[in-house]
Amino acid sequence: MGENNKLGRRGFLSKAGLAMAGYSIIAKIPAASAQTADANILKKIETVNAEAVKGGAPNEPGMRQVDLSCDVLVAGGGLAGVCAAISAARCGMKVVFCQDRSRLGGNASSEIKMHPLGVHPGMTGFREGGIIEELKLECAANNPQNAWEIWDASLYDKVVSEPNITLLLDAPLFKVETENDEIKTAWVRCDISWQIYKVKAKIFIDCTGDARIAHEAGADVMLGREGVEKYGESNADYDTPGTCMGSSILFTAKQHDKPMRYKAPAWAKKITPEMLKFRNIGKNNFDYGYWWIELGGMENAVYDNEKLRFELLSVVFGIWDYIKNSGKYPDAENWALQTVGMVPGRRDGFRVVPEFLFTQQGVYGDWKTFKDNVCVGGWSMDDHPKEGFYASDERPCRQDGTIKFYDMPLGSLYSAKIKNLFMAGRNAGCSHVAFTTTRVMVTCAVMGQAVGTAAALCIKEGKTPSQLRNDPKLMKALQQRLLKDDQTVIGLKNEDPADLARSALAKASESTNGTSAQNILNGYTYELKEDPKAKIRPAKNRWIAPVASKPWIELAWGQPQKISNVQITFDSGARSLAQAAAYGVYKNMILGPQPEVIKDFKLIGILPDGSEKILAEVEGNYQRLVRFSFAPVEVKSLRLKIQETNGAEDAAVFEIRCYA
Repeated sequence: MGENNKLGRRGFLSKAGLAMAGYSIIAKIPAASAQTADANILKKIETVNAEAVKGGAPNEPGMRQVDLSCDVLVAGGGLAGVCAAISAARCGMKVVFCQDRSRLGGNASSEIKMHPLGVHPGMTGFREGGIIEELKLECAANNPQNAWEIWDASLYDKVVSEPNITLLLDAPLFKVETENDEIKTAWVRCDISWQIYKVKAKIFIDCTGDARIAHEAGADVMLGREGVEKYGESNADYDTPGTCMGSSILFTAKQHDKPMRYKAPAWAKKITPEMLKFRNIGKNNFDYGYWWIELGGMENAVYDNEKLRFELLSVVFGIWDYIKNSGKYPDAENWALQTVGMVPGRRDGFRVVPEFLFTQQGVYGDWKTFKDNVCVGGWSMDDHPKEGFYASDERPCRQDGTIKFYDMPLGSLYSAKIKNLFMAGRNAGCSHVAFTTTRVMVTCAVMGQAVGTAAALCIKEGKTPSQLRNDPKLMKALQQRLLKDDQTVIGLKNEDPADLARSALAKASESTNGTSAQNILNGYTYELKEDPKAKIRPAKNRWIAPVASKPWIELAWGQPQKISNVQITFDSGARSLAQAAAYGVYKNMILGPQPEVIKDFKLIGILPDGSEKILAEVEGNYQRLVRFSFAPVEVKSLRLKIQETNGAEDAAVFEIRCYA
């Protein structure tokens, strides 16, 4: 039925009857059990300021010192840092989260405007789950206008709404204090508010992209290409050892109803046809900047940032001058620049030496033998020439898409030297070749969720990251917690001993597309294409039924069970989804609630005497993972009754979990 239907964006919005605003979820749960987060952001900030030490910070008479203590400090506010902070906070940790810019998102923020990438869902049959999926679905539902600043605001909202997170913006970390290879204190400054924060924490997570915490702590770091001999990687032959990939500055442009003239600044680079021999500017490709405006692979993206900024801007304005005034692009007559980034988006940088180095061999298949996998990746191994844009006689990249997905191990996400330092994002413990695939932002985000969760378990168990990884029982507990939070890890399945649903029998009003009600109990919450070119997505791990018949699915036990927590994983589709400024990227997305997600439903408990009790009633849902807590109730079965999807003809469920 609807599983094979193709809904265009306009058709979907019309079918679903959606207005362009107000995608709020209405959940009706018994009042005594409803949970609300502490959203008093100002109160949290005032609490921080109330701890200020009078008399100014050491050697900074104009600054005020603020002493903070927490369980976990996360530095770096890109998608890796956002997911690390949220995951640690949701695991009960007190988190201080510092970001050196005024907004969150890093390369995915409105300052740089690079759309987050990861696995190719059209080839794999799945997108990455977990917090990054939650963020994507939230933005798609509440930002159908595709405004980049609203994506920024959505990230901010998710972070500040977590009661366990204290967010410090415009606040770079600049120093740490260590003792016996363990970080004790971090120093963070905010020159806008004239405050210096002294932060004590138990675990530190470096999501800065440039390994700033690692540098300050004296951890071992790596930079640049290693060469074939170093790790025996065939793809390491691409360019000169020691060199890197460059940084880019992106722009956006808009079409107007009249001719728009353009005069380049005197310092703009003069672009020639020879420079563009392998760099295409199509007639329908004026709306968004070109990733191949890239420089810095022979320099240092950190220390040479200002030099690179100026040079990149000269190329950006030179390219636009060429588009507008060379006479080769008459279709650009009514186009004008809308935004030009001022922050170079970095690709390459320092990487932290881990306990276990992730290499090309890991990407190619060794990952299947690892016992500590915690997240999934899937971008191609995508390397760029060291001269970037100025390598005019070379193609702007070499991509090895042989492998469609892989798992990453925890051993590559903490420092080999500093006992309590995790890292996630571009500075993870990879060879340069492996880095060419792990560097993309959605992969960085799922690393962040992995280490945030791992940090919480380390603190609760009194273990270092290395001790956690090398304890099979704790490692399995970490993996099971990640799966419970919808993190995608290929090959792992739900084996949570506390999940009462695992002992239940599933039945449904009906099942279609070759599915069974029992599919929701097989432990897997993704569909995996065996053939990347297949047009039809598999249906091995979902229950599917036509929504028109108002279907239901039920878990039944031989003996009554007392439950107080239920979580449901719906299908949210398998198309590309990301905040994007490029029409060529977002034109095939659905900017709104994803049609496959079940929108309206009831959760009903069947009591031992056969009577029914509504445990939750939801209208307007657009999230894949939904959770409910209520006063303990004894049931002999639990029924999910579906009323409406967000547009798809079929209703689909991956998993239902129940807890006492």
